[in-house]
Amino acid sequence: MTKVVTVPGAERQRGAVLDDLTTRGTVASGHTVTEDWAYLHASATPPPERVPGVQLDGCFKSGSQLNPHHGWHRDAQFVIRLPDEWNGGLVVTAAPGIRRQYAADRLIGDWVLARGYAYAASDKGNSGPHFHTAGRAPGDAVAQWGYRMRELALAARETVRRHYGAEPRRCYATGLSNGGYLTRLQLERHPDLYDGGVDWSGPLWLAEGPNLLTHLPAWLAHYPRYRDSGDPDAHARLLEAGLPAGSEFLWEVHHRTYWDFTQRTYRAVFDPDHPGPGLPPEGLAFARPGEPGADADYDYAARPLAVHDAVSRVSLTGALGRPLLSLHGTLDALLPIGPHSDRYAALVTEAGRGHLHRQYRIEGGNHVDGFCDVFPGRLRPMLPAYRAAFEALEAWVERGVEPPDSRTVVWGGEVDGADVLIR
Repeated sequence: MTKVVTVPGAERQRGAVLDDLTTRGTVASGHTVTEDWAYLHASATPPPERVPGVQLDGCFKSGSQLNPHHGWHRDAQFVIRLPDEWNGGLVVTAAPGIRRQYAADRLIGDWVLARGYAYAASDKGNSGPHFHTAGRAPGDAVAQWGYRMRELALAARETVRRHYGAEPRRCYATGLSNGGYLTRLQLERHPDLYDGGVDWSGPLWLAEGPNLLTHLPAWLAHYPRYRDSGDPDAHARLLEAGLPAGSEFLWEVHHRTYWDFTQRTYRAVFDPDHPGPGLPPEGLAFARPGEPGADADYDYAARPLAVHDAVSRVSLTGALGRPLLSLHGTLDALLPIGPHSDRYAALVTEAGRGHLHRQYRIEGGNHVDGFCDVFPGRLRPMLPAYRAAFEALEAWVERGVEPPDSRTVVWGGEVDGADVLIR
């Protein structure tokens, strides 16, 4: 009988021997949460292969209680999956957005498990619509993410050793969106834990900007005017604030779904005093310019030094210590490619680490592959490009095969898996 090992440092833990560690099996067995990964993948994503093994669910000690999974109401939750047929490697990731530890199951977990990797995923230490309440000081909620991913990487490496009787031969960091940011951060701050990483559409945080708080207020201020009247000045201001030309068909759904909530909750992490007396730290939803607590009026550059200092705690430097491949869609209407990916690539070069980095600009890609079903034929799924990038990282790290130079991966206009390969 397969032994279920103990995860070092876990405050709580559950273990199970499963016939299938992928979402094909874990949905039925109750070992994933579909809401965590809903809408992140396109419906045409191929089904996973069956992978038997051991799943370990747990949490590390935490002072916040935002994650309800397993009825624990504890943060710093994680999942570790250990396939029976192990290739000697370990992949560590963290949840995108405000999602929880199962969020990358369909996009990343299924595929790397089928390739034989052990897999570990973190909820980043806080999650959900009130994630900004975690911690005591401005910046704490986001600063905690890097600590939690490192904590999981250390615990997962030891868990792998206990389970298989050998250290992982390779350990890769990877992730989508906030998981991409954390991949960059880990390779800058903790390169000793990893052999390389793939950053999928990660945001950039710089104290001096750019960051989310430097462009979202302009979108909130000018988009209603553009939507309601087609005002060309409003359109020009939206493009000037970073929205990609050609992404206009995405703006309404992103305005309703992402922009306002993202601005208010992330701003509350770093600048909870902005709304003013009598208003909640996250301000008021969809407040127009001039209205009390409006994030459409937010001026990051004019905010007190303490706000910029809080952002500096989570800022990236570009000083990579391990190889990193980055990919980002040119039609990303949440984290636009210019200020978040192009600027990070420049930052890496400025830090003298350009030899460790490649950036692939995926023409027609959006932040979330689920929108490929909402706008068929107008967006290209990013997942095939991600998988190609991961394989290129393996070849680079394990066989010394240099990956393709940084470039824009053109799209012929049809959703064709072969067309998104970076080779």
